[in-house]
Amino acid sequence: MKAITLGPQGLQYTDHPDKRPEQGQVKVRLKTAGLNHRDLFIIAAAASATEGASGPIHPCVLGSDGAGVIAETGEGVTGLFQGMEVIINPCLGWDRADEVPVVPDILGYPADGTFAEYVIVPEQNVVPKPAYLSWEEAGVLPLAALTAYRALFTRGDLKQGEHVLIPGIGGGVATFAALMAAAAGAQVTVTSRSEAKRAQALQLPVTRVIDSNSRWREELQHQPVDLILDSVGPATFGQYFEVIKPNGKIVMFGASSGDDLTIPARAIFFPQLQLLGTSMGSHEEFTAMLQFMEQHQIHPILDSVYSLAETPLALQRMERAEQLGNIALRIG
Repeated sequence: MKAITLGPQGLQYTDHPDKRPEQGQVKVRLKTAGLNHRDLFIIAAAASATEGASGPIHPCVLGSDGAGVIAETGEGVTGLFQGMEVIINPCLGWDRADEVPVVPDILGYPADGTFAEYVIVPEQNVVPKPAYLSWEEAGVLPLAALTAYRALFTRGDLKQGEHVLIPGIGGGVATFAALMAAAAGAQVTVTSRSEAKRAQALQLPVTRVIDSNSRWREELQHQPVDLILDSVGPATFGQYFEVIKPNGKIVMFGASSGDDLTIPARAIFFPQLQLLGTSMGSHEEFTAMLQFMEQHQIHPILDSVYSLAETPLALQRMERAEQLGNIALRIG
């Protein structure tokens, strides 16, 4: 089968061994897949690794998100059938929201992922594709939407009427979070350094869009926020304490500007803020997320669509942070 692999020769569009599902597994013929920043992190780690230290020694198929049609089922699989249209949950072995693994196992490394014509996954990691979604929308949904859902509702405990701040609008998680928060009845403020992205973000169901480089407190006109979803880290972290309400929550799911933070202790304990971490999500939350999406008829924001062979170009677009929303791969 054709696939995008990462190995000793770097990133390649090549033939990769086609396998059959084992007991409890299903083989999915992929129609579409979606890019995530995780793909870039894996490529960068492999490029900087010494032989055997980290990164794949043998070619591994990248990609965590995907949707397609079940081509074959292994022994013992029940409730799933050949020809069934499905979305793939890329988080492996995480069933319940409160049973958090040390590091979630995710499709796309070390397990072969979705940048290929076929992928094999455990039977519990496929769910029926909602009929209202196109194949491209379904293919980009899983990891970003799951991360946004857990950040907003499981960790952030978002309530109707609350004010949510999402710095750095542009990536898939941030755009999903904006759509979900608005659907839940929250006020939504987003920020971006890019004038073009701020103009595009005005098409989202958000309350306001502000420049990341401005003074947020003035831009918000002294309307403090209940919940901040942080994927940026040091570049914007200092401003959070000027705009968040007492007893507010900062939920961190990324660190695009670096890992090292300076945290003002008194700004945390006097207003009794909650600083929370989150990453990916459980099968329980994946099911709830799909129900929420379908209930509110939320469509992913599609930035662009590439062929499988054009994956390196798609990755370059994401690396340059040019996208607003999700980048899809059309397969087959």
